[in-house]
Amino acid sequence: MARELGMNPKKFGSLANEKQEPWMVPLQEFIAQCYHKSFGHSEPEHVRSLEQLIEADDLRRRRKQDRKAQNAALQTGNRGVTDANTGSGAS
Repeated sequence: MARELGMNPKKFGSLANEKQEPWMVPLQEFIAQCYHKSFGHSEPEHVRSLEQLIEADDLRRRRKQDRKAQNAALQTGNRGVTDANTGSGAS
């Protein structure tokens, strides 16, 4: 849940000090409250491991790179048909 909220694990030490500050809720409850406030439900619908998230992100990036490469190839292919090459248009 904390990953989906974009929380930094290095900052958990400052959030997990309910022993020093008794008014604070424990870290797990704090994350659950934040998650419910942001997403409207108490837990994620699909729980995925860090490895699965990284693999999905890599796949998304590769697809984006492929789309960019295809668009670049289409644009360079269309450059041959311009007004200067066909002789038409204002000179």
